[in-house]
Formats: sequence, C-alpha cells, structure tokens
Amino acid sequence: MRDPMFRMALILGLLSAVGPFAIDMYLPALPQVARDLDATEAQAALTLTSYFLVFGIAQMIYGPMADALGRKRPLVIGVTIFLIATIGAAMAPSLGWLIAARGLQALGSATLMAVPRAVIRDLATGPAAARMMAAIMIVISISPMLAPLTGSMVLAWGGWREIFGVLAIAALLSLGLILFVLPETLPPENRRPFRLRPMLCGLRRLLTDRRFMGLTMIGGFGISSFFVFIATASFVYTSQYGLGPTGFSIAFAINALGFFTASQFAGRLAETYGMERVISLAITGFAGATLALCALVWAGIDALPVVVIGLLIANSFLGLVIPTAMVMSLDPHPDIAGLASSLGGTAQMLTGGLMIAVTGPLMNNTSARMVAAIALCGVLAWVSAALSLPRLRLRAA
Repeated sequence: MRDPMFRMALILGLLSAVGPFAIDMYLPALPQVARDLDATEAQAALTLTSYFLVFGIAQMIYGPMADALGRKRPLVIGVTIFLIATIGAAMAPSLGWLIAARGLQALGSATLMAVPRAVIRDLATGPAAARMMAAIMIVISISPMLAPLTGSMVLAWGGWREIFGVLAIAALLSLGLILFVLPETLPPENRRPFRLRPMLCGLRRLLTDRRFMGLTMIGGFGISSFFVFIATASFVYTSQYGLGPTGFSIAFAINALGFFTASQFAGRLAETYGMERVISLAITGFAGATLALCALVWAGIDALPVVVIGLLIANSFLGLVIPTAMVMSLDPHPDIAGLASSLGGTAQMLTGGLMIAVTGPLMNNTSARMVAAIALCGVLAWVSAALSLPRLRLRAA
C-alpha cells in the first residue's frame, strides 16, 4: 500500500466497520434472543433501537472532544467503553440488562463514526474527500454482507452470547490499530479547547445552514431506510419466507451488495459530473426504486426474489447518496469539522432510531409493511433534497 491516503482510508474503514458489525452480526440471533430472554420480537428489537438512539446522541460528545483533544484520544476512550459494554452484553441475564449494555456499546462505538469523518476532513476536501470516503465505504459496506454470515457461523457452534465475544476481540484489535498505527491528524495549534459558548455558536451556525441540514436529512432518511430494514428483515425473512440464519444472511448480503458497489463510483462520478448533480439524480432514483418496489409488493407480487432485487436496486442508488451527502455537508465547515460531523451523525442516527420507533408498532412480519416503511424513508429523503439542493429544487418546481 504505497498510497498513504488509501492506507489511511483502509485504517479508518476498519475502525468504522466495528459499529456496523455490532449491529449486523447480531441480526441472525434476534429470534434466539427473544426466545432465550422470554421476550417478544418487538421487545427484542428494542436492543437495536437503544443502540441507534444512544449512538446518535453520543456523537455530539466525541465531535467537540476530537476538536479539543485531537483525533486519537477520543477513539481510545470510546473503544474502551465499547469493549467493557460488549463483555457486559455477553453476560446479560435479562432483556433489560441487554438493552442497557447495547446502549453503552453505542456510547463507545459512536466515536468510530464521528472521528473518522473529521480525520478525512483534516486530510482532503471535495472529490478527493469523496474518493476517500468511498474507499472507507468499501470496508463499511462489506460489513453488512459479512457480519450476518459471521453471526450465523457463530450461531452454528455457539449462541448469541458468543457473538459478543467475537465483537470483544474486534474491539481489542481496534485499540491496537488506534494506538500503534493511526497517526494524529489534528496538530495542537489547530485544536479548539472546549468552550460551551463557541460550541453553541457553532451549533447555531450549522442548524441555521439550510444546505447543511438538508444534506444531513438526506443522509438521515436514507440511512433510516436501512435501519428499518435491519430491524425487521430477520423476522420477515424467517416468518414469511422461511429462511434460516444462513439463508437470511445471504439475502441480507445481496441487499447490501448494491450499496457497496455503487459507493465505489461516488468519488469518480462526483469529479466528472459534480457532486450536486450526482446526489440529485441518485436521490431521485432511490425514491423511485423504493416506491416501485412498494407498489409491486402491495399488488401481490411479493416473492422473495422481487423483494431482494428491488432492495438491491434501491440500495445501489443509496450507495451514491450517502458518501456524497457526507462530504458536501462538511466541506463548507473546515474550522468546526468535528462538531459538524457529530451533529450530522447525531441527526442521522436519531432519525433512524425514531423511524424504527414510529414504524415498529405497525410491522406484522410481512414484506408489505417493511417495504412501505422503506419507501416512506425514500420519499422523505427526496423531499429533503428538493428543499435544500438548488438543482433538484428547480427541477421539482
């Protein structure tokens, strides 16, 4: 790896993948968790909701911390918390204990979402940053394909508690990468000591920036579609289509393949056609694909291949949307990149958690309800784009 930027992107990608692995590796075990802890499926899904909500809020802690202390120390603190919480989750005697441990896990893993994005902003901007973000997405996007398969393999010889044992090993490896391989990218002279007043001024500046908030919500509703899928797919695929843990993992991996493949073209397309044009077309394609899939399923064409291929197409558009939206939202704010990264991540994760909470009671373990909720996220993402991006706003008018 002679290219130092690619090497950095690979390191950041490996670190960033720990959080998604903590979500996706656990998915095949959700029905088993419900049985072992004497809980309903909806109650078992609360272990995901608690993770998403705390994960979102905690990013507001690590962003200012990264601006004040540098990038490495917040990573060490967060991963240490994640390791302790993972051990606690493996020992959970009740669902309440597990929900709390998952929340603490999220408190730790949030650093692996907020800080790497700020590191990218330290090193690059514009299309170069989009290419770096896309390289990170290689690793992050592989995790939804590999994590459920890894979880199902662990379930084949153990149980859901052993899954947390594997995650604890991943946390230890991440600590090693941070301490001995990852360089510090924020020099002391560029650090901003934490002060409440400047932070509030920065928040006001970001919250009143229509473009920043629009791009954040594009990503938020886009990610929400995937969160809704994560929270419901294991029950839909096992109940309606009769898949076991391995079959579910394969179907889940296919759904993630489109996101992974498309994200690799985000930087190149942004450099050729411009980031705003790419995201305008991609978000329109994403909304259209989710609505088309919803119409097919509600018309009774709800075979498993239809659902899997429809989500594959929709997620291909989403793979262009997410990295482009992240870069576009941070580019105008280099002086508060950590805070902007944290606020963006918080808003997106809270949006995802709230969408799960809102749509969860309406779910009945059928694909019709699942794809309807995903289509709702697609429409809301498109509306956010139409309100905030001049190119799409003019086209809509």
